[in-house]
Amino acid sequence: MDRAASPPSPFTWGIIGTGAIAALFAADLALVPGARIGAVHSRRLDKARSFASRFGGGAAHDDLEAFLADPALEAVYIATPNHLHAPQALAAIAAGKPVLIEKPLALTCADAEAIAAAAAARGVFAMEALWSRFLPAVTALRSRLATGRIGEIRRLRADLSYVHPQEPGSRFFEPALGGGAALDLGVYPLSIALHLLGRPERVEGRWRAAASGVDLRSEFVLHYPGATAELSCGFDRDGANLLLVEGSDGALRIEAPFLKAQRLTHFASGALATPWPEREGPALLRKLLARLPLPGVRRESFPFPGNGLQFQAQAVMAAIRAGATSCETMPLAESAAVLGMIEAVRAQPPAAAAR
Repeated sequence: MDRAASPPSPFTWGIIGTGAIAALFAADLALVPGARIGAVHSRRLDKARSFASRFGGGAAHDDLEAFLADPALEAVYIATPNHLHAPQALAAIAAGKPVLIEKPLALTCADAEAIAAAAAARGVFAMEALWSRFLPAVTALRSRLATGRIGEIRRLRADLSYVHPQEPGSRFFEPALGGGAALDLGVYPLSIALHLLGRPERVEGRWRAAASGVDLRSEFVLHYPGATAELSCGFDRDGANLLLVEGSDGALRIEAPFLKAQRLTHFASGALATPWPEREGPALLRKLLARLPLPGVRRESFPFPGNGLQFQAQAVMAAIRAGATSCETMPLAESAAVLGMIEAVRAQPPAAAAR
């Protein structure tokens, strides 16, 4: 008699960092069959212990070398402030640990390329945690575009903006911590644009400086044969936070906030004059119109439990267990390309503040 196949052994994660995003990731791991937390690292041992206890146990460390030496860890998730991502990723790779690095992958394109080179030389898996790419709604959007649902793509528009006051010491505005709207928010629309349209032929843009010198707001225009991607991000306003793809035969829109995509709207050709709501319109009216049944408009929902970080975790686990050193959905080369585009725009003098 054939024996039933034994269930796979648990996949053991290590987490570096104990802040808000680390907590969201740890909570979502509970939704991933076979995933467990084996160790937590923080600069403060009491924080590591508290975090480990909160999310099901595991060893606590305040020494990074000891943490990375744990033979049980199959992957390490880095969820520390932006400026620590590259050095901690390189340390994990040197220790032979597959690594998932919270966005932005690094502060510079050169550091991103160094991570990619180190991972390739060591034969170790490495990926940026741009989790929005793995959401079911984004997967559906990419599939609809690939099958020509809206004809030839003409324009992609995306904005991701949330007000943050310019307070002293805020990580959002501190240059030494990798602050700035582009690194905190802009990586999302830029990365999704590359995911959907590929590498652009040319990149233009402008940025406006905060008092600390980082970008308060950044805008990008990516030029493709026959199409453009118009992307923006900022700490100066609460934006539309939508992603819209317009084609020759209609449009597809991921509803706000698109980085947590759960709703996809299809507009037939001519269904609306503009599927992009104007900022001047009353917010309540815009929300009401977005829910009303309208001719030529079809809505799809892609709800999920938790925060949505579980999908990238599943992809990483599957890739590592398959012996892969990269993930097709989120290659390191595209993470480096996004940082290169941010650097190219930020190399220009800042635009004057609007009056």
